[in-house]
Amino acid sequence: MTQVEPPLKIAVIGAGAWGTALAIHLARAGHQVGLWTHNSHQAKQLRIQRENAKYLKGIPFPESLVISSEFPEVLKDVDAVLVVVPSHVFKETLNQVHSVIDGRKVHFAWATKGFEQESASLLHQIASGEFGEEQPMAVLSGPTFADEVAKGLPTAMVSASSDESEAQFWAKAFHHDNFRMYTQNDMVGVEVGGAYKNIMAIATGLSDGLQLGANARAALIARGMAEMMRFGQALGAHPETLMGLAGLGDLVLTCTDDLSRNRRFGLQLAQAPGTAEEIMASIGQVVEGVKAVKAVKRIAERYDLDLPIMEQVYRIVTDACSPEEAVRELMARDGRRETEELQ
Repeated sequence: MTQVEPPLKIAVIGAGAWGTALAIHLARAGHQVGLWTHNSHQAKQLRIQRENAKYLKGIPFPESLVISSEFPEVLKDVDAVLVVVPSHVFKETLNQVHSVIDGRKVHFAWATKGFEQESASLLHQIASGEFGEEQPMAVLSGPTFADEVAKGLPTAMVSASSDESEAQFWAKAFHHDNFRMYTQNDMVGVEVGGAYKNIMAIATGLSDGLQLGANARAALIARGMAEMMRFGQALGAHPETLMGLAGLGDLVLTCTDDLSRNRRFGLQLAQAPGTAEEIMASIGQVVEGVKAVKAVKRIAERYDLDLPIMEQVYRIVTDACSPEEAVRELMARDGRRETEELQ
């Protein structure tokens, strides 16, 4: 594995729950970490309180973690940049980072899960378009909740890059205590798994919110996995990637635990009155599955893919039908051989 001797100087771009948790972990691993937030008021609060009280209350910042709302300050002389912003601002954020780095050689990765909304592109396609093919880059993903990472609980993730040394760089940078980072080269598979599982978490939340039972939840996870495989295959993902941490692992986690905001969104959508937009606002954080399902819908139409669970989630989040109507649609589908649906 590539040797990475701390302290590295690492900029983490995005001070939501996930970005903050990763910044805390990297600082505990011995690195000098700068955490960027777009909000100057939030930056001041974080510096004073030395914790992210909104998302990770009671978890103190290590001394080596500094906070800034200025790109030139947080990116000055960095060895590596990790982008952890919502997918809908990923492209804009990369453009700002690129303009400040201005040709300097740095290690670059992101832990954002989703698609670029305007083009329905995978994020590595957006990053390559911004930085060029010569820039080594990696995507970091896996079955993780920010709260547990910040608390130092056992965690396993994947660092994927077409450049093996870049994947290993990030794995080594994160290696500390209970945190294990595996490496591989299937960026498409890792990104598909990280995005598609959020759609299925909404579906299982809806099912549990309607009190359809454990049988239904298990069936949704299994059939959701089949859909993820079918969708990933169309985009060039490796099946073994989707059976690993970034696919099956993340799918099971987000579909079965209420720490998942996508699952909570589905639960509330089934149980509480209101539109999808109103329920997202009540959650107070970005529900990536809502954005992902709209991108997947466009891609599925392009490739003529049969993705029935995704289709019903799309109808629900666009207020085209009720959760009860979507269930009736799914249960009315003709029976077929299970293995045929994996093709």
